[in-house]
Amino acid sequence: MHAKTFYPSGLMWFRRDLRAQDNAALYQALKHAGKVWCVFVFDTGITTPLLDRGLKSDRRVEFILESLKDLDEQLSAMGLSCGVERTRLMILHGSARELIPQLAAKLGVQAVFANHDDDPYAKSRDAAVLGALAHQGVSFQTFKDHVIFERKEILTQQGRPFTVFTPYKHAWLKSLKESHLKSMPVETAASHLAPAPTSLSTGIPSIEALGFAPTNLKELPIQTGSRGAEATFESFVERIDQYHLTRDFPGVKGPSYLSVHLRFGTISTRKVARVAYGMHLHGMPGATCWLNELIWRDFYHQILANFPHAVSAAFKPAYDSIPWEKGRHADKRLTAWCTGKTGYPLVDAAMHQLNQTGYMHNRLRMVVASFLTKDLGLDWRLGEQYFADHLIDFDLAANNGGWQWAASSGCDAQPYFRIFNPVSQSQQFDPQGKFIRRYLPVLAGLPTHALHAPWLAKPVELASAGVELGQNYPHPIIDHALARTQTLERYAVVKNKTGP
Repeated sequence: MHAKTFYPSGLMWFRRDLRAQDNAALYQALKHAGKVWCVFVFDTGITTPLLDRGLKSDRRVEFILESLKDLDEQLSAMGLSCGVERTRLMILHGSARELIPQLAAKLGVQAVFANHDDDPYAKSRDAAVLGALAHQGVSFQTFKDHVIFERKEILTQQGRPFTVFTPYKHAWLKSLKESHLKSMPVETAASHLAPAPTSLSTGIPSIEALGFAPTNLKELPIQTGSRGAEATFESFVERIDQYHLTRDFPGVKGPSYLSVHLRFGTISTRKVARVAYGMHLHGMPGATCWLNELIWRDFYHQILANFPHAVSAAFKPAYDSIPWEKGRHADKRLTAWCTGKTGYPLVDAAMHQLNQTGYMHNRLRMVVASFLTKDLGLDWRLGEQYFADHLIDFDLAANNGGWQWAASSGCDAQPYFRIFNPVSQSQQFDPQGKFIRRYLPVLAGLPTHALHAPWLAKPVELASAGVELGQNYPHPIIDHALARTQTLERYAVVKNKTGP
């Protein structure tokens, strides 16, 4: 939507858009309100469930904190450039559905501005805030900012949301206009920023004040805030022409590493898509490949918006009939998967990467998801939840879409009879074992040919490398060939319901 009325004052509510530049809601707020205050809420509706699940340290919370420092500095600098002093970001901690209406009343604003968020919790929260603000006579205006196309903007010729990616991509590219990628000129109206009232300016809280313990974030090669996002993007642009050749190899610097920045909006999706699209038009295959990933991102977000049942159930209902493994042996399998002790090196190295850094290479996300569902026979929702708790770039739409793709239960998913072989995936995408050696140093001494399947190594190779199967590295938790047969039998219930 677009703001039309001009208000004496407004409140900009930052959520998953932690930047001052090219921010749709901030631009609309500054353009349509005489003075604008800015706020971020550490919403206990989000943080309390994390703490209740035992996640006492969370890299996402720390990433947000560091990025808020950057955002606060951006707003201050933007205000000072227009002669407005004490332009600061107010940071609150509590229930957003209560705090936003309360703050709007204290400030006496006529409108609250924010960007869209289609996650189920966010929609429920925003509906409550809308109602409370309406009761106060305050307008609540929200805008598209997180994606290029959202909700029902791209539809089939029958007027329905797309559920298959390739025709969606063609429609996306056909619908794209320069205006969709145009930057929002926030700076042109920065003089409308309002000095933060001293009584309400709380400053940046410590992570302990939010109930969490510090993480190892500062030791990781993850740059925070808009400055970090820009530096990460600039680094990627220098090698984007090789993206299509390097993206699947976890042992090399192939990915963009922008997923966390797109998730929290420390960089504009319009900006990165504009650069990628321009390079695509100039025939750069790496840029075309990455643009494809950005379109996948939009695709999964419109799936979440239009098919909310997929959050907790199979997108294709027939797949909810699959008899997943349960009981004590299933719990042991899940624990082995979570802790990187399955006996399959590429799977284990990937899980160690996730547990140690909060990040996992995209190719490996597919490998470990396939392994959980089709080798171990475990419900995809178990893996989805583990990723949701540990990924620093966790995004419900992409996470749910990716897991259902791997489990073959989602829209445009891989066929159920396509089952990744963890050994051949290892040989193909980590051929020299660089990634495995980095995250499984216990196997580092093995010759490369033995690294992908240590149980097939000669006793002398194991001994000289100091590897004792069953002692310092586990035997395979399951035989892949046998698991493949069992998976095809398990998925037969789907075949019987849907046909060949």
